[in-house]
Amino acid sequence: MKKFILILLFLITGVANSQIADNAENISPLLIGEKIPNVVLHDSNGNEISTNKILSKKTVLIVYRGGWCPYCNSQLADMQDLENEILALGYQVVAISPDAPSFLKQTLDKKELHYQLYSDSEGVFSQAVGIAFQREKPKLDKYSEGKNPGFLPVPTVYVINDNKEIEFLYINPNYSKRLEGKVLLAVLKSL
Repeated sequence: MKKFILILLFLITGVANSQIADNAENISPLLIGEKIPNVVLHDSNGNEISTNKILSKKTVLIVYRGGWCPYCNSQLADMQDLENEILALGYQVVAISPDAPSFLKQTLDKKELHYQLYSDSEGVFSQAVGIAFQREKPKLDKYSEGKNPGFLPVPTVYVINDNKEIEFLYINPNYSKRLEGKVLLAVLKSL
């Protein structure tokens, strides 16, 4: 009976923490000090990989809306310009979006990115960290290859330590406002 109650509580908690907010202003993101949960994503070749493996060392993690978003593309290019400085500070750069692996490849090639992009086309990661909100599904079907349940992530930058704990985050429901690279570098130097 105890086991049943524990399982029931776990399921209720899991459902409560993996909701899609009705709009970008009503999300409930994980905060500084909390751990990034282990979920399965896909790399640009379609291979499954867990966030535990991806985030096994200090990471600058960018969650973006998709390769179709001009603000996201600008942010990804900015991170590419700073990648060597970020690496020198002991961090890797990783980005996650709802784009399917085939669209990740297009973004990697078009932007000549050297860091890894991962697919969260079903929204499992975005929901687990509390940054998913509802959007019109038809607009998103193409880029997720029909897997997107009708969500977008609020663009977020996480700085994660090697214990998968959030040490810093920048999140803004206004998708046009992004963390500047020089600010990120200052944060990384101060951590």
